[in-house]
Amino acid sequence: MTMTRILGTIALSVSFALNAWAAVPSAEVQIAGAVMAAPAELRDGAAVLGYSPAGERVMLRKGSNEMFCLASDPARENFNVACYHKDLDPFMARGRELTAQKITGEKRNEIRFQEIKAGKLKMPSGMRMLYVLTGSRFDPASGKVENAYLRWVIYVPNATAASTGFSTKPAEGAPWLMLEGTPGAHIMISPPRK
Repeated sequence: MTMTRILGTIALSVSFALNAWAAVPSAEVQIAGAVMAAPAELRDGAAVLGYSPAGERVMLRKGSNEMFCLASDPARENFNVACYHKDLDPFMARGRELTAQKITGEKRNEIRFQEIKAGKLKMPSGMRMLYVLTGSRFDPASGKVENAYLRWVIYVPNATAASTGFSTKPAEGAPWLMLEGTPGAHIMISPPRK
């Protein structure tokens, strides 16, 4: 490979990195977007984890209530934020760690469930809430999410169809139980899309 080609590749890589950094919204915009997933009365006190100008995950705001929110990843094309009860954070944070290690899907769940059973990872014993809001983009000027879709997830560790009466079959517009009988069992509520 010639020196010109090597320098061109380096310049292109630096250009892509600078563009990615420039695309990271300000902390204020990230916070405003992240809390949109939470109920209105819980937004002001929610902790928010977002991104630094370099694209690294950082705490943007400490919380004063039970909500913990995640800003939309600026590297993703669409808007995707979540807010959950702070007691779920050890479970969620471990999931982010494993994802960063390229461990996803069932393997990620298996590892977390084993760690919970071994007492290495804390998971609340009672119900805890997660709100997920997606859309095509967030407009900070209007405070609106375009093509917004909000769904609700109620974590009920180790719940089963027999213990709850919920179906385990996915159904749009109806609640159903996912990951039945595991520490990550949760009730999914996905309203019909418009």
